[in-house]
Amino acid sequence: MENQANTKQTARGRWKLLLVIAVCAAPLLASYFMYYVVKPQGGQTNYGTLLDPRQYPIPAMASRQLDGSPASLADYRGKWIMLKVGPSDCRQDCQDQLFAMRQLRTMQGKAMDRIERVWLITDEAPLDTMLIRVNDGTRMLRAPAATVAHWLPVEQGAAAASYVYLIDPLGNLMMRFPQGAVSSDTARAARVSKDLAKLLKASAIG
Repeated sequence: MENQANTKQTARGRWKLLLVIAVCAAPLLASYFMYYVVKPQGGQTNYGTLLDPRQYPIPAMASRQLDGSPASLADYRGKWIMLKVGPSDCRQDCQDQLFAMRQLRTMQGKAMDRIERVWLITDEAPLDTMLIRVNDGTRMLRAPAATVAHWLPVEQGAAAASYVYLIDPLGNLMMRFPQGAVSSDTARAARVSKDLAKLLKASAIG
């Protein structure tokens, strides 16, 4: 009798846990449904590519801030993260990405505080001081290149540095914008901004 009671109590505990998880995840799932399934605007589709976060869980990696102190993407949970990766030798395409990320965040108006910009730097070379100043507000973390490359999905022949990715407030990698979309090309950047605006509007969290 005692064993039966314990079994029932354990089962009830599991159901309660599943219910709590479902309640927490419901707002995000609802926003995805509204964004990708309902499509109220004449069937218009998203610009970014939707990713299955189960296939690309954020890996454990020894990332750190520029001063060497430990830091990770998990530190920004609760926010939407625009993520770019690449080496410290930030040439024009890289600089255009960083500038466009800043502009895209600003374009969200009052919702801009719901977004963080993160650059995972995949080497140990020093960054240009002016680059750091110009991109004040961008979270710059050093991360192992091999881990980052193994994690982020790319099209055949492309490099992760060519894209900007989106991580949702629950820590799920959920979207990849096309190569060159987050750049000085204002028409393409406007389409990215529209994706962001729709997600922020549909989401009750983050």
